[in-house]
Amino acid sequence: MNSALSDVELSGAAESSSTAVSWGPIIAGAFAAATLTVVLMLIGSGLGLTMVSPWTGASTSITTFAVSAAVWLIVVQWLSAGLGGYLTGRLRTKWVGIHDNEVYFRDTAHGFLAWALATLLVAGVFGSALSATIGAGVQAASNVAAGAAAGASSAAANSAGSTDNNTLGYFVDQLFRPADTGTVAPGGQNDAGTTAQTTRILVASAAKGEVSADDKTYLAKLVASRTGLSQADAAKRVDTVLAGIEDAKNKAKAAADTARKASATFALVGALSMIVGAFIASVAGALGGRQRDEDEALFVRG
Repeated sequence: MNSALSDVELSGAAESSSTAVSWGPIIAGAFAAATLTVVLMLIGSGLGLTMVSPWTGASTSITTFAVSAAVWLIVVQWLSAGLGGYLTGRLRTKWVGIHDNEVYFRDTAHGFLAWALATLLVAGVFGSALSATIGAGVQAASNVAAGAAAGASSAAANSAGSTDNNTLGYFVDQLFRPADTGTVAPGGQNDAGTTAQTTRILVASAAKGEVSADDKTYLAKLVASRTGLSQADAAKRVDTVLAGIEDAKNKAKAAADTARKASATFALVGALSMIVGAFIASVAGALGGRQRDEDEALFVRG
């Protein structure tokens, strides 16, 4: 009995003197996982850019683009985490005098640590480069999906200083087009004061969310005096242009909402992909360690 107790005490003392964490295999697995992550992310970015086309209707929607990118993140995590965890398990030194359950736990923990270190490496060292590369594809998709509507929205915010170069200036020009294109309307079509006044009315109305009856009447009078239209026709033109502005604003809101939903979907699935990666790396670490021990046992018996 005393001899058995001594053996247990000696084995316990020997185990406590050595660490349970083998950082060499963990670092090696993490570097392998990080490298494969970078390669796969660049491949995914290239595939994503092929989904964007400058031709109207030829590109996929921004929602489809975001979901596809998120699914690709899961694939990246699956492959890179699996490789890193498996290498970590296969490269570690065999633990002697340790219960099988403890060996299984340590291998699982080593796979998880390799995934965590690889994630930190990708986020810290390669994060800016990946963001620039992937962000180019996302930005291109966003521009294709919401370019015109976003232009209308930015025009409404910045039109006071550059009405000739934005969408709101286009609507102002629509108001003051002469009824007879072969003649110049009374007062001169390039009356900067009238144009600026009209622009301020439209901007203020956009901020309030509606155009008051007095502003509509005044705009109709300005249009009639500048274009040669009758008061009734001028009022119809004002209503048509205001409807166009409202439609552009609604498209801008719809594009912003679509981008928000796509970003939320991308973030959630991205977080899910990281959870999947942690699980895969842990399982792969346990699998690699067990296979290493079994192969070594077969070799010793042989």
